[in-house]
Amino acid sequence: MKVWFKYLIGIVLGLVAGLILPMQNAAFAGFISFITDLFIRIGRYIVVPLVFCTTVVSINKLRSSKLFFKTVRWTAYVILSSTLILTVVGLLSILIVKLPRIPITVDTSSEVFKLDISSLFLSLFPLSAFDSLREGSFLLVPFVFALLIGFESATAVDTPLYKPVFQLFDSLSKLFYNIAVFFTETMAVFMIAIMTKWFVEYRQIMFSGIYTPMFIMFLVDFVLVVGIIYPVILRYVCHDPYPYRVLYASLAPALLAFFGGDANLALPLTIRHGKESLGIRRRCAGFTFPLFSIFARGGSALVSIISFILIWRSYSSLNIPVAEIFWIFGLSFSISFLLGGFPTGSAFILVTILCQQYARGFETSFLLLKPAALIICSFSSLFDIMSAMFGSYVVAVKTKTIEHHNAQNFI
Repeated sequence: MKVWFKYLIGIVLGLVAGLILPMQNAAFAGFISFITDLFIRIGRYIVVPLVFCTTVVSINKLRSSKLFFKTVRWTAYVILSSTLILTVVGLLSILIVKLPRIPITVDTSSEVFKLDISSLFLSLFPLSAFDSLREGSFLLVPFVFALLIGFESATAVDTPLYKPVFQLFDSLSKLFYNIAVFFTETMAVFMIAIMTKWFVEYRQIMFSGIYTPMFIMFLVDFVLVVGIIYPVILRYVCHDPYPYRVLYASLAPALLAFFGGDANLALPLTIRHGKESLGIRRRCAGFTFPLFSIFARGGSALVSIISFILIWRSYSSLNIPVAEIFWIFGLSFSISFLLGGFPTGSAFILVTILCQQYARGFETSFLLLKPAALIICSFSSLFDIMSAMFGSYVVAVKTKTIEHHNAQNFI
C-alpha cells in the first residue's frame, strides 16, 4: 500500500472520529490533545539526529566530488526564486480579487511579538558545539555544526586519519534513516489523532463562513502554483517530460504538513520520498531538504500578504497606496527567511510582525484572523513542503545527483 494512501486513511478516520466522538467533554478533549501532542513529539524525535548525521555525510561527499559550491548556488537560487514566486502570487491574487471584509472585533492584546535577529544569529554558535544537538526547533544550529565537520573531514590533508569519522557518520545516517522510516510509517496511524484534533478545534470557524473566501483564495493559489507554475518550471528548466511525478511523490508529505502544521515533523517523510520516490541521492538530499525547511518559507510570505491586506481592507475602504504595497511585499519577502526557528505558526507570526511594524492603529489587528490561525499556518506549511520537494528535485537534476524512478515504483 502506498504511503500517501495510508496517510489518507488516517485522515479519513480522524475526520470520522471528530464527528462521532464526544469532544464536547472537556476531559476527553484534553486527552485527545495530549495524545496528539505526544504523537507530534514522537514524530520529531528523530529529526535532529537524522539531519545532523546525514548533513555530515552529504557535505563530505559534495566536497569530495567537487559539487559543493554548485549545489550551494543552485539551492540558494531555487530558495530565492520559489520565495519570490510565492510572494508575487500572494500579492497579485489579493490585489486582483477583493475578498469580503471580516467583521471587526473588539478584542485587544497586550502581547507584542519581537523577532530578535541578533539572538537568532548568536544561537547558531552556542557556548558548546554539542549544545547544538539539543536544539529541536531551529535546525540551522545542528546543520552548521554538521557542515563544519563534513567540510573539514573532506578537505583535510591527512584524509585516512578522518576516514573512520566519515564511516561512523555514514553508518549513523543509515541507522537514523531506517528509524525515520519506521516513524513515518507509524505516523500514518498517528494521523487519526492529529486529524481529530485539527478538525474539532476549527470546524466552527470553517463552518461559520467568515474566513471561507480567504481559504478558497489559498486553495486556488495552491492549485496555480503546484499545478501550473512549478510543473512548467520543471519542464523548461529540468527538461522533465513528466513534471507531475514530483507532485505525486509529494502527496504524503503534503498531507502531513497541512494537518500537522509542523515543518520539522514533515521533514523525515520529505527526505524519505525524495530518496525512495524521486531518487534524489543522499549527498544532495542531506543538504537541500534541511535548508529548504529552514529558509524556503515562501508559503508564509504568500498567506501573510493575503491576510494582512484582507485585514487592511476590513478596517478601511480606501485603496492601499502603491508605496505601502511595495513595503508589505518587501517586508514579507525578507522576514520569511528569518522564520526557520519557528517550525509551527510561522505564517501567523509574520502576520503579527506586519501589523506591528505597519502601526497606525493596526498593532493588534492580527486578532481578526487569530481564530483561523491554524488553517492559515496549515496552508503555509503546504506551500513550503511543495517548494521543498520541487526545489530539491531541481537542484538534484542540475547537479546530476539523482536516479530517476518510475512512478509505479514510488513508495
